[in-house]
Amino acid sequence: MDTPLETVLISLLLLVPFAGFLAVRASSERWAGPLAIGLTSLGLLFSVVLLSITDQPSVPILGEWLRTSGGSILVGFRIDRASGVILVLAHFVALLVQIYSLAYLDEKADRPRYYGYLQLFVGAKAGILLASNLIVLYAFWELVGLASYLLIGFWYEKPEAARAAQKAFLYNRVGDVGFLLGILLIYNLFGTAEFSQLTAVAPTGVGLLLFMGCMGKSAQFPLIGWLPDAMEGPTPVSALLHAATMVAAGIFLLARIHPLLSPDALVVVAFVGTLTALWGGFSALYQTDIKKVLAFSTVSQLGLMVAAMGTDNLTGGLFHLLTHAFFKAGLFLGAGAVIHTLHTQDMRQMGNLRRTMPTTFWAYLVCAASLAGVPFLSGFLSKESILAGAFAWADAQSSGLAYGIPLVLLASSGLTALYMARQVRMVFFGDASSHAQGSMPDRQKAPPASSRLLTAPVLLLAVLSGWVWFSLNPLSAHGSWVESWFSETSLMGGTTAPNKGHTAPVWLAPASIALVALGGWLGFRLHADPSVMQHSDRPSPNRWIVRASLRYGFLDDFINKFIVLPIRRLATGTYRTDARVVDGAVNGAGVGMVVLAHITNALDRFGVDGLVNGGAWLARQVGRVTRSVQGGRIQSYITAAVVGLLLIIWLIS
Repeated sequence: MDTPLETVLISLLLLVPFAGFLAVRASSERWAGPLAIGLTSLGLLFSVVLLSITDQPSVPILGEWLRTSGGSILVGFRIDRASGVILVLAHFVALLVQIYSLAYLDEKADRPRYYGYLQLFVGAKAGILLASNLIVLYAFWELVGLASYLLIGFWYEKPEAARAAQKAFLYNRVGDVGFLLGILLIYNLFGTAEFSQLTAVAPTGVGLLLFMGCMGKSAQFPLIGWLPDAMEGPTPVSALLHAATMVAAGIFLLARIHPLLSPDALVVVAFVGTLTALWGGFSALYQTDIKKVLAFSTVSQLGLMVAAMGTDNLTGGLFHLLTHAFFKAGLFLGAGAVIHTLHTQDMRQMGNLRRTMPTTFWAYLVCAASLAGVPFLSGFLSKESILAGAFAWADAQSSGLAYGIPLVLLASSGLTALYMARQVRMVFFGDASSHAQGSMPDRQKAPPASSRLLTAPVLLLAVLSGWVWFSLNPLSAHGSWVESWFSETSLMGGTTAPNKGHTAPVWLAPASIALVALGGWLGFRLHADPSVMQHSDRPSPNRWIVRASLRYGFLDDFINKFIVLPIRRLATGTYRTDARVVDGAVNGAGVGMVVLAHITNALDRFGVDGLVNGGAWLARQVGRVTRSVQGGRIQSYITAAVVGLLLIIWLIS
């Protein structure tokens, strides 16, 4: 049962960030950051209070937007335990990012614009989490896309940042077109868009159209390419994008629409998520940009969450979304501290930073270990939950091919440990001179990353990456508060059976730990420098693999060659057809009409007007002659009579 307090809190959570966007944009460079931090702190407080008073799903705000012949479209906002937890998470990460940004941004940055965009982002994400129906969710969904476009292209004077923002915007539009078509078909089929009333399974094609929204926002195969390019934005923005806001929106959407997805649609979802997890992990393997490694890691982890949703494991997917937010935000903010110190993102120009940046090193190591799935950390618990659910799902399938999905997911966890170990080795161990031949940053002149504003958020996120916050058992989350909150029927409005947790096979944890250990060992031994691509005197049997990893598995090349280029050629051809055929016909008809007009004008002037004017001239001349005869003088009359008489005589004779 909803309460007046819930209504007030939801209203404030939606109004404060959007009002804050206007207020921060109008503020000064000095006060933009503190004002934004204060507003986000209020939002965090409101979301914590809202979560504390929420026991059952409720819709405290619901009103009619417009009435149609077939019914009415409602505007509504609801709250449940799952959305409340993620709402707290989003505000918490956003608050840390904004505090961190006080030290990270240089004096040339436009702080009111930066912090204003962050407020817009937070408000849009709150709208997605609180929306009670697909139509309201879609409105905030597009607003998140706008905010991400503005933040990715924040350094718009850089061509790379402008292109990255455009690429992110266009890739997301591809997914959003399918999402919108799915929403319209859902409304046509069921006569409503309210989540609490969408309980029947939709046709497979309609469910997959809705899934396209997730494919765009959460960078699922084949719409992966925009996410690594989005690293052109400020590093704190990357932390916010990858931790709990934009890319996680697709996972939350899948949880909301899960009752609509048919078994066949869920198989497609599971397959796409599994393929994305593997593709993202492989693409991260040989990257040299510290942020791109983390970006592809996000792609891989999002694939893991999507696969969990496809294998009917909402608990595991949302649990990993929660844990991933902490350690991935910590990794990005730690990477930001390194970049802020060395003024480079190239890991080949790093090395041995564990001595010069010990606090960042230990925090980064904990977050990386959690991402890799090391025991006694949160990432291990959430990954085991997903893997256990995947194997349970495969057991229930009629085909043995279903085991391919959990086995690939298990292998991807070892791949995660491999590329993260390689990154930790390149950044914090060894020496930069052993990685590359390029120019080295001047470490003597580089400012130390000693600011508490840079290190404190990373340390806090590393602490929150421990297992104890999510389960008392360090090796299993079965029976924990996370499982009980995320397995409730709140996401579906109490209309479906609870999503029960899955007990992992006894061999799963040892196998997973062994794969992580093997991946970590190989990662430390892996050749750190993929510059074999540039130096022909250093051949390597892995050269093709390195190239494929650096170029995202040639996915962008494939899309450019077989999709973008044909579309551009088609557009060029249609433009030329329009210019030469359509416009030619129109212009030719216009010229013909002008010529015809000139001809008719000439006929009118020299034909019709000529006859009329000629007759008038003749009458005028005859009149002039006859008028001269009637002049009133007698001698003229006598002369005319004589002449006339002579003519008559001549004619008679």
